Amino acid sequence: MSANLLTLASLRISESNPNHHLWNNNGTWFLHYTVYPTPFTKERIRRSLGTKDVKVARERRDNFFSLLAKQGTSGVPVAEQTSAFA
Repeated sequence: MSANLLTLASLRISESNPNHHLWNNNGTWFLHYTVYPTPFTKERIRRSLGTKDVKVARERRDNFFSLLAKQGTSGVPVAEQTSAFA
């Protein structure tokens, strides 16, 4: 398995919290999630969504996780898929 390839074992989404995986840092929304590159390590990822609008941030988060789910079938690392934030 390539070092750049993420494996998505599970994705936890809280229906009671529409801002799950979102973090507001001084007005700008960020996506934050945790990946497990090996069974013994974890890495917290924070990426700017480039917006101050929570509705746009939710849409970009959903697009990103959709791409992440599809990645397992395409073999293209998520780092190379930037259209989720466009």
